[in-house]
Amino acid sequence: MKKIKIVFLAIFFSLSISIQSNSRAVPESFADLAEELMPSVVNISTSTTVVSKTNPLPFQFPPGSPFEDMFKEFGTPQERKSAALGSGFIIDQKGIVVTNNHVIQDADDIIVRVNGDQEFKAKVLGADPLMDIAVLQLETDKKFIPVAFGDSDKARIGDWVIAIGNPFGLGGTVTAGIISARNRSIGLSRYEDFIQTDASINSGNSGGPLFDMDGNVIGINTAILGRNGSIGIGFSIPSNSAQLVINQLLEFGETKRGWLGVRIQDVTKEIAEVEKLDKPRGALVASVAENSPSEKAGIKSGDIILEFNGKKINQMKELPAIVAKTQVGKNVEVKIWRDKKEIIKNVILGRLETSEDFKISEKQKPLNQENEIENLKITVRVLNKEDIKSRNLPNQTTGLVITSIANNSPFKNTTLSENDIIVEAQKKRIKSVNDLREITKQVLQSNQKTILLAIYTTQNQKRYIGVKLD
Repeated sequence: MKKIKIVFLAIFFSLSISIQSNSRAVPESFADLAEELMPSVVNISTSTTVVSKTNPLPFQFPPGSPFEDMFKEFGTPQERKSAALGSGFIIDQKGIVVTNNHVIQDADDIIVRVNGDQEFKAKVLGADPLMDIAVLQLETDKKFIPVAFGDSDKARIGDWVIAIGNPFGLGGTVTAGIISARNRSIGLSRYEDFIQTDASINSGNSGGPLFDMDGNVIGINTAILGRNGSIGIGFSIPSNSAQLVINQLLEFGETKRGWLGVRIQDVTKEIAEVEKLDKPRGALVASVAENSPSEKAGIKSGDIILEFNGKKINQMKELPAIVAKTQVGKNVEVKIWRDKKEIIKNVILGRLETSEDFKISEKQKPLNQENEIENLKITVRVLNKEDIKSRNLPNQTTGLVITSIANNSPFKNTTLSENDIIVEAQKKRIKSVNDLREITKQVLQSNQKTILLAIYTTQNQKRYIGVKLD
């Protein structure tokens, strides 16, 4: 019995030592790390000229009046400066700075503050709206302290991280937390594989670095959830994905992404059953672009792409990111499922930015297309970047601009008016017309039938309004 106890204790202690050796201790302080990294993190301020027109008449025509369109072009152009704040970090001693594209987009002037008291003008070397990354060059001969990129693929859920940035223009602010999740997609950009963290990130942190405990950048802070400040859910672009784009911007001033030339969709359980696939996986080819790399290689509509360049495709959303990271012109092996069996196709990748697919998608989309919310008897359009800029709204604002309110609308005799922006409904963020439609349906099926909206008024004041629906 005594021998059994000794063996048991030995196993217990060996397991304890093993667990302790595989886990990192909670840091006593982040002070030394923060002090080392602060000189490499910069504050960015931009100014943009916004042109608007004032009403030349001492009165306004009623909405829908034929004179409204006739006279709206006769307003006097008025220019004003719109300011924005963000963060960034130095990656080369010559003063090369990385930040978010949305921080500097359309800016007339970019001022970068280093160490809190040194200010330099900066020019844009290259920018990528699709991943929301920009690279700047400080206009000076001074030498700076750069930081290094880490391997974001090695970052694990639960690892300690710190964020340094310029929240609300305060500058030099350090926050700490852990990695809360990996591979997050929140619908902000085309290529999303965010690291989620609970390190406090606020407005102005955009473009700032997310560091691991070795002082390496493993993410670029890009977005938050919560309109009035951090609620412990922030998102960062992984450094491994960002580096590919940054290197291309530095070398070419633009991106060169791989292009396959297919439109894809999810493989549902039902589709997998019909196709005799073991489980729902891969990306179903809905259509193939004419004269694209896929068409030339013999890929057809109805094929299911299971592997690309040796990487398994578990979910449809994984394929675009993997293709985009692959070198243009590379001969790639693509494993597909066709007629209930696996076959291999070899594809020579094209370049996304020069493809007809990309040119069509980048043409002016119907941003101002109006949609009717039938149950609310209102017409809306999706808020766009020009709205955000002209009305000086926070960069991450999403919502719907009200374009008309019908006479029989439940909103007709409320304080809601045309050009107000609906940003929330039932405390849920509105990103699309369907978001508002679905929430409205849920409200009408409830007992109270009251919808709570958060809006920006035409004076850009945020307000809440509750309306009873019939």
